Amino acid sequence: MWFGTQKSEMVDPNGALPGRSEAIVVPSRHYVNGNPIAPPFPEGVETAVFGDGCFWGAERRFWQVPGVYSTAVGYAGGFTPNPTYEEVCSGRTGHAEVVLVAYDHTVVSYRELVEMFWEIHDPTQGMRQGNDIGTQYRSVILTTSDAQLETAKQTRDLYQEALTERGLGEITTEIAPLGNFYFAETYHQQYLAKNPNGYDCNSTTGVPFPRG
Repeated sequence: MWFGTQKSEMVDPNGALPGRSEAIVVPSRHYVNGNPIAPPFPEGVETAVFGDGCFWGAERRFWQVPGVYSTAVGYAGGFTPNPTYEEVCSGRTGHAEVVLVAYDHTVVSYRELVEMFWEIHDPTQGMRQGNDIGTQYRSVILTTSDAQLETAKQTRDLYQEALTERGLGEITTEIAPLGNFYFAETYHQQYLAKNPNGYDCNSTTGVPFPRG
């Protein structure tokens, strides 16, 4: 998953790849817990979308959270419809690698998931995460409601205060409403459950979120 030569500037919408009208076919069930990875989800299950670098490791961290019903990896935040992995890695789709998190809000809150998001990666790195360089590895929170948007911005500001106190840099995380989410190919779904020794970028600030 290391692409050191990938573009680190967002593609212009007019220059993005055309993509395709057909969606990528993915398994109906989660490899780890057997739950559906695509809507419709049971009543009480809400969704959140996060991008924090390579989506393999990010997905595993989220499926391990109590209250998370299902997860899936995909592409969002760009311009190309139904992109392939190779197209996203070219830097010419504008998409980030992201994780769709379906969670039971009576067990785990959106705020708890966002707080975890800040802690499991370094949100100050711009168009990269660790050794992974390119727009597809940028830090993003793509929201599905006004309440999520408000929480994302509020927690960003709190985490920035914690980073600043330690002399660390400015958060570059993109926070915006979710447009389209496109599922990634089958072999990417729950990749680290199928390949336990697979690549897992783990680049963090080491700064805990200021709770309480």
